[in-house]
Amino acid sequence: MTAISFDPLFFAVAVPAMIFAGVSKAGFGSGPAFAAMTILALVLDPAVALGLTLPLLMLVDAVTLRPYWRRWDWPAARDLIVGALPGVALGAALYRIADADVFRILIGVVALGFVGFRLAVHWQAIPARARPFGSRVGLLAGAVAGFTSFVSHAGGPPVAVYLLAGGLGKTTYQATTVLVFWAINIFKFVPYAFLGIFTADTMLGSAVLAPAALFGAWLGVRAHHVVPERLFFSLAYAALALSGAKLLWDGLT
Repeated sequence: MTAISFDPLFFAVAVPAMIFAGVSKAGFGSGPAFAAMTILALVLDPAVALGLTLPLLMLVDAVTLRPYWRRWDWPAARDLIVGALPGVALGAALYRIADADVFRILIGVVALGFVGFRLAVHWQAIPARARPFGSRVGLLAGAVAGFTSFVSHAGGPPVAVYLLAGGLGKTTYQATTVLVFWAINIFKFVPYAFLGIFTADTMLGSAVLAPAALFGAWLGVRAHHVVPERLFFSLAYAALALSGAKLLWDGLT
Protein backbone atom coordinates (compact mmCIF):
# COMPACT_ATOMS: atom_id res chain seq x y z
CA MET A 1 0.00 0.00 0.00
CA THR A 2 1.14 3.54 -0.68
CA ALA A 3 2.20 5.83 2.14
CA ILE A 4 0.04 8.71 3.33
CA SER A 5 1.31 12.16 2.46
CA PHE A 6 0.30 14.35 5.40
CA ASP A 7 0.18 17.51 3.31
CA PRO A 8 -2.39 20.35 3.14
CA LEU A 9 -4.36 18.54 0.40
CA PHE A 10 -4.74 15.47 2.63
CA PHE A 11 -6.11 17.52 5.53
CA ALA A 12 -8.35 19.61 3.24
CA VAL A 13 -10.03 16.40 2.04
CA ALA A 14 -9.81 14.14 5.09
CA VAL A 15 -11.01 16.51 7.82
CA PRO A 16 -14.38 17.36 6.17
CA ALA A 17 -14.81 13.69 5.19
CA MET A 18 -14.47 12.51 8.78
CA ILE A 19 -16.70 15.27 10.16
CA PHE A 20 -19.33 14.19 7.63
CA ALA A 21 -18.93 10.53 8.62
CA GLY A 22 -19.29 11.43 12.31
CA VAL A 23 -22.45 13.48 11.72
CA SER A 24 -23.98 10.74 9.59
CA LYS A 25 -23.22 7.86 11.98
CA ALA A 26 -24.17 9.75 15.15
CA GLY A 27 -27.32 11.45 13.93
CA PHE A 28 -28.73 10.14 10.67
CA GLY A 29 -28.57 6.36 10.51
CA SER A 30 -25.08 5.72 9.07
CA GLY A 31 -26.40 5.37 5.51
CA PRO A 32 -24.26 7.98 3.76
CA ALA A 33 -21.24 7.63 6.10
CA PHE A 34 -19.46 5.41 3.58
CA ALA A 35 -19.17 8.48 1.35
CA ALA A 36 -16.19 9.41 3.52
CA MET A 37 -14.38 6.47 1.92
CA THR A 38 -15.17 7.81 -1.54
CA ILE A 39 -13.94 11.27 -0.60
CA LEU A 40 -10.74 9.90 0.93
CA ALA A 41 -10.11 7.83 -2.18
CA LEU A 42 -9.46 11.13 -3.96
CA VAL A 43 -6.17 11.42 -2.08
CA LEU A 44 -5.50 7.87 -0.81
CA ASP A 45 -5.23 4.33 -2.12
CA PRO A 46 -8.60 2.62 -1.34
CA ALA A 47 -6.95 -0.01 0.88
CA VAL A 48 -5.19 2.75 2.84
CA ALA A 49 -8.50 4.58 3.21
CA LEU A 50 -10.09 1.40 4.63
CA GLY A 51 -7.40 1.08 7.27
CA LEU A 52 -7.45 4.76 8.11
CA THR A 53 -11.21 5.05 8.58
CA LEU A 54 -12.08 1.87 10.54
CA PRO A 55 -10.56 3.01 13.88
CA LEU A 56 -12.30 6.37 13.42
CA LEU A 57 -15.65 4.72 12.72
CA MET A 58 -15.17 2.55 15.81
CA LEU A 59 -14.40 5.68 17.84
CA VAL A 60 -17.64 7.31 16.68
CA ASP A 61 -19.51 4.07 17.47
CA ALA A 62 -18.10 4.04 21.00
CA VAL A 63 -18.98 7.64 21.86
CA THR A 64 -22.49 7.43 20.37
CA LEU A 65 -23.56 4.25 22.19
CA ARG A 66 -24.20 6.13 25.43
CA PRO A 67 -26.65 8.78 24.07
CA TYR A 68 -28.75 6.01 22.50
CA TRP A 69 -28.24 3.33 25.16
CA ARG A 70 -31.02 0.70 25.16
CA ARG A 71 -33.20 2.80 22.87
CA TRP A 72 -32.69 0.37 19.99
CA ASP A 73 -35.00 -2.32 18.62
CA TRP A 74 -33.18 -5.37 19.97
CA PRO A 75 -34.86 -8.08 17.79
CA ALA A 76 -34.04 -6.14 14.61
CA ALA A 77 -30.50 -5.38 15.82
CA ARG A 78 -29.97 -9.03 16.81
CA ASP A 79 -30.99 -10.33 13.37
CA LEU A 80 -28.71 -7.85 11.61
CA ILE A 81 -25.73 -8.55 13.89
CA VAL A 82 -26.08 -12.34 13.68
CA GLY A 83 -26.41 -12.10 9.89
CA ALA A 84 -23.37 -9.83 9.68
CA LEU A 85 -21.00 -12.44 11.16
CA PRO A 86 -20.93 -14.73 8.08
CA GLY A 87 -20.95 -11.63 5.85
CA VAL A 88 -17.79 -10.31 7.49
CA ALA A 89 -16.19 -13.78 7.35
CA LEU A 90 -16.97 -14.00 3.64
CA GLY A 91 -15.55 -10.53 3.10
CA ALA A 92 -12.33 -11.54 4.87
CA ALA A 93 -12.05 -14.75 2.83
CA LEU A 94 -12.69 -13.04 -0.50
CA TYR A 95 -11.05 -9.67 0.20
CA ARG A 96 -8.17 -10.25 -2.21
CA ILE A 97 -10.31 -11.54 -5.07
CA ALA A 98 -13.85 -10.21 -4.56
CA ASP A 99 -15.22 -7.87 -7.19
CA ALA A 100 -16.75 -5.25 -4.93
CA ASP A 101 -18.30 -3.49 -7.94
CA VAL A 102 -20.81 -6.32 -8.44
CA PHE A 103 -22.05 -5.88 -4.89
CA ARG A 104 -22.10 -2.09 -5.22
CA ILE A 105 -24.40 -2.44 -8.25
CA LEU A 106 -26.71 -4.92 -6.51
CA ILE A 107 -27.00 -2.84 -3.35
CA GLY A 108 -27.49 0.35 -5.35
CA VAL A 109 -30.35 -1.23 -7.30
CA VAL A 110 -32.00 -2.56 -4.11
CA ALA A 111 -31.63 0.78 -2.30
CA LEU A 112 -33.08 2.80 -5.18
CA GLY A 113 -35.82 0.24 -5.72
CA PHE A 114 -36.81 0.43 -2.05
CA VAL A 115 -36.95 4.23 -2.12
CA GLY A 116 -39.08 4.02 -5.26
CA PHE A 117 -41.38 1.54 -3.54
CA ARG A 118 -41.81 3.82 -0.50
CA LEU A 119 -42.57 6.80 -2.74
CA ALA A 120 -45.15 4.74 -4.61
CA VAL A 121 -46.80 3.82 -1.29
CA HIS A 122 -46.73 7.47 -0.19
CA TRP A 123 -48.44 8.51 -3.42
CA GLN A 124 -50.91 5.60 -3.00
CA ALA A 125 -49.88 4.11 -6.31
CA ILE A 126 -49.47 0.72 -4.59
CA PRO A 127 -50.72 -0.58 -1.22
CA ALA A 128 -48.45 -0.44 1.84
CA ARG A 129 -46.94 -3.58 3.35
CA ALA A 130 -49.14 -5.05 6.07
CA ARG A 131 -46.16 -5.73 8.34
CA PRO A 132 -42.37 -5.22 8.48
CA PHE A 133 -39.86 -7.63 6.97
CA GLY A 134 -39.28 -10.80 9.01
CA SER A 135 -36.16 -12.19 10.66
CA ARG A 136 -34.99 -13.99 7.53
CA VAL A 137 -34.79 -10.70 5.67
CA GLY A 138 -32.98 -9.19 8.65
CA LEU A 139 -30.39 -11.97 8.62
CA LEU A 140 -29.91 -11.55 4.87
CA ALA A 141 -29.61 -7.77 5.18
CA GLY A 142 -27.06 -8.28 7.96
CA ALA A 143 -25.01 -10.67 5.83
CA VAL A 144 -24.95 -8.25 2.91
CA ALA A 145 -24.11 -5.37 5.24
CA GLY A 146 -21.30 -7.36 6.85
CA PHE A 147 -19.74 -8.21 3.49
CA THR A 148 -20.03 -4.78 1.91
CA SER A 149 -18.96 -3.07 5.11
CA PHE A 150 -15.84 -5.23 5.15
CA VAL A 151 -14.80 -4.49 1.58
CA SER A 152 -15.78 -0.81 1.39
CA HIS A 153 -17.47 0.42 4.63
CA ALA A 154 -20.73 0.48 2.63
CA GLY A 155 -23.01 -1.52 4.93
CA GLY A 156 -25.46 1.33 5.54
CA PRO A 157 -27.93 0.84 2.66
CA PRO A 158 -28.85 -2.83 3.38
CA VAL A 159 -29.41 -2.00 7.05
CA ALA A 160 -31.45 1.09 6.15
CA VAL A 161 -33.71 -0.87 3.79
CA TYR A 162 -34.51 -3.40 6.53
CA LEU A 163 -35.02 -0.88 9.34
CA LEU A 164 -36.96 1.72 7.36
CA ALA A 165 -39.50 -0.96 6.47
CA GLY A 166 -40.08 -1.58 10.18
CA GLY A 167 -41.79 1.73 10.93
CA LEU A 168 -39.46 2.59 13.82
CA GLY A 169 -39.36 5.99 15.49
CA LYS A 170 -36.39 8.16 14.58
CA THR A 171 -34.43 7.59 17.80
CA THR A 172 -35.12 3.83 17.81
CA TYR A 173 -33.99 3.69 14.19
CA GLN A 174 -30.84 5.68 14.93
CA ALA A 175 -29.99 3.73 18.10
CA THR A 176 -30.39 0.44 16.24
CA THR A 177 -27.95 1.49 13.51
CA VAL A 178 -25.44 2.62 16.15
CA LEU A 179 -25.57 -0.77 17.90
CA VAL A 180 -25.43 -2.77 14.66
CA PHE A 181 -22.41 -0.97 13.23
CA TRP A 182 -20.64 -0.95 16.58
CA ALA A 183 -20.79 -4.77 16.42
CA ILE A 184 -19.95 -5.05 12.72
CA ASN A 185 -16.91 -2.80 13.03
CA ILE A 186 -15.63 -4.86 15.96
CA PHE A 187 -16.06 -8.01 13.84
CA LYS A 188 -13.95 -6.39 11.09
CA PHE A 189 -11.03 -5.26 13.23
CA VAL A 190 -9.13 -8.54 13.69
CA PRO A 191 -9.39 -9.66 10.03
CA TYR A 192 -8.22 -6.20 8.94
CA ALA A 193 -5.17 -6.59 11.16
CA PHE A 194 -4.36 -10.05 9.79
CA LEU A 195 -4.77 -8.84 6.21
CA GLY A 196 -2.25 -6.04 6.78
CA ILE A 197 -4.80 -3.26 6.16
CA PHE A 198 -3.56 -1.38 9.23
CA THR A 199 -0.12 0.21 8.94
CA ALA A 200 1.88 2.72 10.96
CA ASP A 201 0.68 5.42 8.51
CA THR A 202 -3.00 4.53 8.81
CA MET A 203 -2.83 4.44 12.60
CA LEU A 204 -1.08 7.82 12.68
CA GLY A 205 -3.69 9.21 10.28
CA SER A 206 -6.50 7.87 12.46
CA ALA A 207 -4.99 9.52 15.52
CA VAL A 208 -4.59 12.85 13.73
CA LEU A 209 -8.17 12.79 12.41
CA ALA A 210 -9.79 11.60 15.66
CA PRO A 211 -10.79 15.15 16.76
CA ALA A 212 -12.61 15.70 13.45
CA ALA A 213 -14.53 12.42 13.84
CA LEU A 214 -15.45 13.23 17.44
CA PHE A 215 -16.60 16.72 16.48
CA GLY A 216 -18.79 15.21 13.76
CA ALA A 217 -20.27 12.74 16.28
CA TRP A 218 -21.05 15.57 18.69
CA LEU A 219 -22.77 17.53 15.92
CA GLY A 220 -24.68 14.46 14.77
CA VAL A 221 -26.16 13.62 18.19
CA ARG A 222 -27.33 17.20 18.67
CA ALA A 223 -28.72 17.45 15.17
CA HIS A 224 -30.65 14.21 15.71
CA HIS A 225 -32.54 15.67 18.66
CA VAL A 226 -33.26 18.97 16.88
CA VAL A 227 -34.52 17.63 13.54
CA PRO A 228 -38.28 16.77 13.59
CA GLU A 229 -39.16 13.11 13.00
CA ARG A 230 -40.83 13.68 9.62
CA LEU A 231 -37.84 15.66 8.35
CA PHE A 232 -35.47 13.06 9.82
CA PHE A 233 -37.01 10.25 7.77
CA SER A 234 -37.17 12.43 4.67
CA LEU A 235 -33.43 12.95 5.10
CA ALA A 236 -32.92 9.23 5.76
CA TYR A 237 -34.69 8.30 2.52
CA ALA A 238 -32.78 10.99 0.62
CA ALA A 239 -29.51 9.66 2.07
CA LEU A 240 -30.47 6.12 1.07
CA ALA A 241 -31.30 7.25 -2.46
CA LEU A 242 -28.06 9.22 -2.81
CA SER A 243 -25.91 6.46 -1.36
CA GLY A 244 -27.64 3.86 -3.54
CA ALA A 245 -27.10 6.01 -6.63
CA LYS A 246 -23.45 6.55 -5.69
CA LEU A 247 -22.89 2.81 -5.20
CA LEU A 248 -24.56 2.06 -8.53
CA TRP A 249 -22.45 4.71 -10.28
CA ASP A 250 -19.24 3.47 -8.67
CA GLY A 251 -20.03 -0.12 -9.59
CA LEU A 252 -20.81 0.70 -13.21
CA THR A 253 -17.88 3.05 -13.76
